[in-house]
Parts: sequence; C-alpha cells; structure tokens
Amino acid sequence: MRKPKTFNNSERFIEGWYWVMPSQNLRIGEVKPVTILGKNLVIYRGQNKQVVICDAYCPHMGAHLAEGKVEGNELRCFFHNWKFDSQGICVEIPCLYEPLPLKLKTWPTEEKYGMIWIWTGEATQQPLPFIPDVDQDEFDVTFGFHFFKNCHPNIVMINAIDAQHFNTIHQLPFEIIFDTEEYSPNTIIFRNTTDVRGDYSFKKLIRRISKRSITYNICYWYASTSIVTLGFDFFSLHIMFALRLIEGGKTEGRTILMMKKRKRILGKLFNQFVLWMLKLFGQNFVKGDNKIFKTMQFNFKTPIKADQSIVQLINHVEKQKPLTWGTWQLARSREVEAQENPNKWRDDLIND
Repeated sequence: MRKPKTFNNSERFIEGWYWVMPSQNLRIGEVKPVTILGKNLVIYRGQNKQVVICDAYCPHMGAHLAEGKVEGNELRCFFHNWKFDSQGICVEIPCLYEPLPLKLKTWPTEEKYGMIWIWTGEATQQPLPFIPDVDQDEFDVTFGFHFFKNCHPNIVMINAIDAQHFNTIHQLPFEIIFDTEEYSPNTIIFRNTTDVRGDYSFKKLIRRISKRSITYNICYWYASTSIVTLGFDFFSLHIMFALRLIEGGKTEGRTILMMKKRKRILGKLFNQFVLWMLKLFGQNFVKGDNKIFKTMQFNFKTPIKADQSIVQLINHVEKQKPLTWGTWQLARSREVEAQENPNKWRDDLIND
C-alpha cells in the first residue's frame, strides 16, 4: 500500500498562507522574533502600521534582528547599526558613505480576520483563505482557542470530514454524505445538507433555530487552514481552524469564529451572543477529540467506503506544492512531480 509523500509528513508542508500571530499582539514600532514552520524570522510594524516579516539574521555577521529597533518603517540592526527598509534593502551602513547593494529576504504578509499571515513561497500566487460564495461579505470576528495537538496538522484537519466520528465520539444523530469540489489547486470543498435523524433532544434544539435541513460545509486551504460553515434558516456560523506544523510533527492552531456583520444594534448584539455561545459550546464539543489526539498514531491501512472524503482530501494534498520544514525549499524536483500521476492516491483501494 503506497504511503503519501506529503500528507502527515513531519518534514513537509504545503506552500501557502499561514497564520503568524493576532494583529493585536504587534504594536506600532515593535519588533519580535517568531519561528514559523521551522524557520527563524523577525516581524515588526512600522509607523505606517504595515507589518514586515523578514529573515531573522543580519546579512553582515548574523546578528538577530529582533535585538534591533524600528525607525519609522525601517529596521536597524543592534550590532553594527545597519538599516534595512520594508523591502529588505540595506539603506544605511554608518561607517560607509553609501550602503552596500544588499537585500534582506522579506516575505509576503497580509492581515485579515484579526490575524497576521505569511506566504511561504517566493511570490504570492494565491489569495488568503476565504469562504467561497460569501467572500465579499464583512464579518464579526472573535478568537476561539489557541491550542496544541500531539499529531500532524493534516490529521487534525480530517476530523471535520470524518463522518463516522460524529456518531461515535460526539453521538450526533447525523448522516453525512459529502459532495466534493476542487475549487482551486489549493482549495477543496466538502458540502453536505443533512437532517437530524430520530427523536432526540438535540433534534428539538436544532428545530428551534432551523426548520429546514442544516448545511454543513468544509473548505480546506493549503492543507493547513479549514473553514467550517454551519448554515441555518436565517444565519450561518463560520469556524476557521488555522493550523501550522511545529517541531516533532505536532500542531499549533488557532480558531477564529465568524458571522456576517449586522447593521442594527440588535443584530450586533445577536452576533455577539451567538459567537459567545459557540465558543462555550466548542469547549465541551472537542473534549472527545482531544482525548484521541493525545495518543493517536495515524496509520490509515484499512479505508472503507465511509472514509471516501478522507481519501479525497489526501489526494488533494498530494497534488499541491510541498516545501521542506525549516528551509522552505521545494521538497522534490519538478521533474519527479511531472512523472508522477497527480490525480490518484488510493481511490482504487477503498474497501467495503
């Protein structure tokens, strides 16, 4: 049975956008060290409020630039006072009349959903994660949990499309069958419209807020960020799980809770209340999952028909551009990728 090359590989990740820190954690004029996907970086916010992320070490002698200071929109190294602008270009060397033609490596950076994001490739080619069909809407946003898991981000990701575990771990009376759409080379969507089965108290609760069936969609970006959408009669809830690989093949993640903005005061209060309730509900909902993730050693030897969505997600991950942990270099040559069949991993190995 062929093993995936990228999925659940502690030495690889997909080129894409990854969360760095909440925007509120970086003040104007502040510089901080950060380590993202094994790479040491420096992040600062200039007087123009723009965030800059660059390689951590000065190209002169390797001093860590987080020891330096922000001057306007530029960063000055503490050691010999070399100064670099927001593009990484050396603009001043105090002991020389003119700076040397040096450029510090900087990385594409964006801010959205109250979070700072970094693109791990040479040039930005794809958008930040968004919710298809409502990407033009504005959202009320609140942070959920900052968490760590003892398994790879890819394993945490599959939880949302593991239909069996909703019945076994969470004991929810749902029958979930997904329709799948590859929205882009880096994006895959699993869609489901479901009804609550049986006569349960949970069904009575759901019926109070949604007379029709519930829509349950999951959109995956860059094999690291997923957005779960729960659609009811007159509102939808969106839960973003922003994950990144950390040392030891483990996961560090953030949850971001979102609802479409409402203009009137009662609408704003409604959103605040629902997001608060969602956060409380989430604390109890994930207890069973946390227990599994503490001790799980993922070994997908015997997929069955009910695992079809998981197999499709693995296939999707395998087709994306893999980078190497720590160096951010391409994990395998383009020549090798071109020779491989990118369309199938294990579709033909489904049992049952």
